[in-house]
Amino acid sequence: MDNNERLRNSINALSALTDDEIQSTVSADSLPSIAAMKRIIELCKHVIFPGYFDSNRIDDQMRLYYIGVSMKELFVLLKQQIACGFRTAGKDIDESTVEDIVIGFTDRLPEIKRMLYTDIDAMSHSDPAVTSKSEIIFCYPFVQVMLHYRVAHELLTLGVPLIPRRLTEMAHSETGIDIHPGARIDEYFCIDHGTGVVIGETCIIGKHVMLYQGVTLGAKSFTFDSTGTPLNTPRHPILEDNVTVYSNSSVLGRITIGHDTIIGGNVWLTNSVPPFSRILQSKPSAMTFTDGAGI
Repeated sequence: MDNNERLRNSINALSALTDDEIQSTVSADSLPSIAAMKRIIELCKHVIFPGYFDSNRIDDQMRLYYIGVSMKELFVLLKQQIACGFRTAGKDIDESTVEDIVIGFTDRLPEIKRMLYTDIDAMSHSDPAVTSKSEIIFCYPFVQVMLHYRVAHELLTLGVPLIPRRLTEMAHSETGIDIHPGARIDEYFCIDHGTGVVIGETCIIGKHVMLYQGVTLGAKSFTFDSTGTPLNTPRHPILEDNVTVYSNSSVLGRITIGHDTIIGGNVWLTNSVPPFSRILQSKPSAMTFTDGAGI
């Protein structure tokens, strides 16, 4: 068999639909567009942080015009992509229902903006390296990931399938911060540095919570149905107000971390703790070995 024939055989094998593909294949016109979702996030940036990420510098007199233009494009793109998301999920939905969802989302954009500015305020009070809030907006990956998360969370709350998860995965790939859109995160939230942070789907996070790099708010175990399929039950931590979790700590399971608690670095925590707790590693032991003795 020559190389050309081997190549044709590979092409034929790849072109044949497998059973798994038959169950999951969608038509090209129904799948949401990744390029369009990137544009949706760009437009949300434009209307929430006007002037920071636009090609045009926006003065006060032109602010209303530029935000209006961006909102119009955002409205059209959201209608298209949300309809695609429902079709991909195999759900029938009429145009008026999609439009109601989009209007519901645009109604929430001022609140998304307010929440993001509380997050920026929390960062400005937590990081001595900050020189201005403009620096946080323009430079900090935390702002990008929280924009993706807060937009995605609102869309998920409105019942939009597929797109919310893709939006947060876009931020995950760009920042190394993985926040599931189903997590509930209150105002004045802050992640310092951020690389490697994981926040699971059923997490509930209160006000004025701060996480450092490498923190995992994850599940300890899963509940399965009779067929062995994992059930989507509450399985991630609840962090009450004013909790700080330092770097590389794992907080796992449906446990509650009481308000005003500090969890030190490199801690593995699987049980609830009361308010005002201080959870630290055990101190290392210093031992002396003589005559070649060891552990």
